[in-house]
Amino acid sequence: MRRLAFLFLAVLAPAASANPAMPALKPADVFELESAADPQPAPDGKRVAYVRYTFDMKADRKRGRLWVVSADGTGHRPLADGAGNEKAPRWSADGSRVAFLSDAAGKAELYCTWADTGRTARLTRLPDGVSAPAGPAWSPDGKWVAFSAFVDEARKPYIDMPAKPDGATWADPPKVITELVYRHDGAGYRTPGYRHLFVVPADGGAARQVTTGAFDHVAGDWGAPEEPAWTPDSAAVVITARRFPDADRQPLESDLYGVTVADGALKRLTDRRGPDHSPAVSPDGKRVAFLGFDDEKVAYQRTRLYVVNRDGTGRRELAPAFDRDLGSPIWAADGKGVYVQYPERGDIKVALVPLDGEPRVVVEGVGGLDLGRPYSAGQFAAAGGVIAFAQARPDRPADIAIKLAGEKAARRLTALNEGLLAHRTVGAVEEVRYPSKDGKEIQGWVVKPPGFDPAKKYPLILEIHGGPYADYGPSFAAEIQLYAAAGYVVLYTNPRGSTGYGEAFAKLINGAYPGDDFDDLMAGVDHVLKRGYADEKNLFVTGGSGGGILSAWIVGKTNRFRAAVVAKPIVNWESAALTMDAAGYFAPYWMGGLPWERPAEYRRRSPLSLVGNVTTPTMLLTGEDDYRTPMSESEQFYAALKLKGVEAALVRFPGASHAIVDRPSRQVAKPLCVLKWFDTHRAP
Repeated sequence: MRRLAFLFLAVLAPAASANPAMPALKPADVFELESAADPQPAPDGKRVAYVRYTFDMKADRKRGRLWVVSADGTGHRPLADGAGNEKAPRWSADGSRVAFLSDAAGKAELYCTWADTGRTARLTRLPDGVSAPAGPAWSPDGKWVAFSAFVDEARKPYIDMPAKPDGATWADPPKVITELVYRHDGAGYRTPGYRHLFVVPADGGAARQVTTGAFDHVAGDWGAPEEPAWTPDSAAVVITARRFPDADRQPLESDLYGVTVADGALKRLTDRRGPDHSPAVSPDGKRVAFLGFDDEKVAYQRTRLYVVNRDGTGRRELAPAFDRDLGSPIWAADGKGVYVQYPERGDIKVALVPLDGEPRVVVEGVGGLDLGRPYSAGQFAAAGGVIAFAQARPDRPADIAIKLAGEKAARRLTALNEGLLAHRTVGAVEEVRYPSKDGKEIQGWVVKPPGFDPAKKYPLILEIHGGPYADYGPSFAAEIQLYAAAGYVVLYTNPRGSTGYGEAFAKLINGAYPGDDFDDLMAGVDHVLKRGYADEKNLFVTGGSGGGILSAWIVGKTNRFRAAVVAKPIVNWESAALTMDAAGYFAPYWMGGLPWERPAEYRRRSPLSLVGNVTTPTMLLTGEDDYRTPMSESEQFYAALKLKGVEAALVRFPGASHAIVDRPSRQVAKPLCVLKWFDTHRAP
């Protein structure tokens, strides 16, 4: 992704417990939550390795540790020694070892653990470590592990300063920037250099750089690190690379290459305008499955599934009429089809796509990876007749589940949060569907406070997802549950532009965002008000990123909300297009031209153009190191509100990027700021 009949459905998802005597979720409880991610079944399907995430309250960090559990749910134990933050477990072909990444040495390096003994060895010692979050890849013969790593590019100083006297203390030298993209959100200012393919002997030894040149290799969707795909003979890998000199001006462009490991020889497999990434080599080595699309330079474009022969010939799309964003291709063991995951109305499903034929759904309920908000993001893997996946539920963060070949139902193998949530009453999550102003059906969910009484009136929070090309679903979300625990009914929806309805629905906001999605959101509020338990005098709105844009847009269009919290927004497309870390993308793809070419269009779609209408008390909330929706955007809206005399507050999170809640304390502080603002402005 780049990314009706009128129905009123109400399906109740049971909470963990309906016992009102048990307390609701408390802010301090967030530090105790755990979640599971990156499930990897062993080659024989008898065990599943995964990453178990916890919060280190003292260090204020999220910690990952490798665990393993048998397919029957027994033998649940740590897999490695837990010396560092562990991630990306990958089994060797014989199932005897697991390679993974750990920062035990201070930066991400490659390690190996023996599955039966738990003994661990470090395999790499690189100056800049191994590129995370991409995991390692075992050669089928078990002799090599391939991975990606960043290689610094030595550059001569821009100016030659005179010699500094002994003992002198001078200012830091100037930073001279010549690249279009010179910083990345969450990573900071770019160090000159490129990502390359490496291999290291599985038994330890010197890591060897395989690719060379002033280009990024093993760089998948949006240039992010991805895993190389080995050929069955262990002689070559298939990677994604951006081997062109003006890569910053072509943010979506990438191609597949075959790389001979012995000498680094490259064979280009794809060549078209658009992204080609996420390669997976078929079991017989004759084909490569991959993802991508023909780039039309519009904001939303559906990610499709393709296969190509190993020599680069015969490229064709599989299931071209399957109208969903497809992701994470994995070949079936018999080589007759490819597993993919895709969003479907708030759910993530896994389907088997035959080489010739229609997709067949094999797993539902994948997701639960976002602990804060209910995004329908999921992970799965397949091996040994087992599909392992992170399982989403409305009353629990993600656990590990498996689906065995020939069985209809999935088995949940872990219950990571029973020690806490079995003794808390969480808000019940109810699905709703309603018609928007133009008749389009919109899907959403209502989360009710513990001890909910339909005869009472509750304040209502409208919470809006980001993206905007994304999807919410019925997953556990700590922020939403804290709002419910504080006595609010919460409504979150998938307005037009969301990806779980298909390509046409998502494309409705191409060139028109924000716009008619406002009507979808207001229709949702009206729908809940008609049910009688929401207080029309106590309506509140919040959202982050794309949801922050829409929150700022809403307070410029209506004064029906008592207060708003606009989190990490863009309010002025002209300034944002030239200061965000994706300067080469948003202007051509979202706005259809550069700011000086289409000034009226930029202003028409900027919430700042409506600030003269705002009377709603509004809080702006953003990370100070946010380079995706920079702090200057929030500062503009805040200053405008203050100059207009509207009650406003500016909340700055020091050191935080666009992912404000990347540290546990912020996972708590962010919703508490929202609740404080709303509680302050509630009508009696």
